Amino acid sequence: MKLILASGSPRRKELLGKLNIPFEVIVSECDETLPEGIPADAAAELLAVRKAAAVAKLHPDAVVIGADTTVLLDDEILGKPEDEADCKRMLHELSGRLHKVVTGVAIFWEGHSASFSDETGVQFYPLSNAEIDAYAASAEPYDKAGAYGIQGQGALLVAGIHGDYYNVVGLPVARLARQLRDLKLI
Repeated sequence: MKLILASGSPRRKELLGKLNIPFEVIVSECDETLPEGIPADAAAELLAVRKAAAVAKLHPDAVVIGADTTVLLDDEILGKPEDEADCKRMLHELSGRLHKVVTGVAIFWEGHSASFSDETGVQFYPLSNAEIDAYAASAEPYDKAGAYGIQGQGALLVAGIHGDYYNVVGLPVARLARQLRDLKLI
């Protein structure tokens, strides 16, 4: 069965490649507006389901994987920064604090679906204004939820994690592989 990743994220593409299974990337075009009142820790899984469903509708013969990652601080979703000021605001809020990274994953195949969320705790070092300014001046934080990428220069901000590192990058690939095996899809 053909495998499709319903995500344009180069990080997710790289992580799914660790399964050593051929797959195709088809970027999902779906509404990412969250419904009023949805719990913050449920948002990533809902968006993953929407992304996978949109691609599965066009490719019903394939196994389609969708994913979405949210960064949560005090149950507030920190999305991708809108500009440098927003980036600095988020980094100041994260400085010295523990936050959660939640990645939702959805799998659609032959009219069936399954989904799950994985959560990792990330502790930031206390950051100086100079550290925040330097990181915000780089191109790295602007396409990432929470205004940082743990796999790049953002690693220098992180004091430690509790959970799956790859979940923070954007795809809990070990848990996904186990789910695919349990469903007899790989």
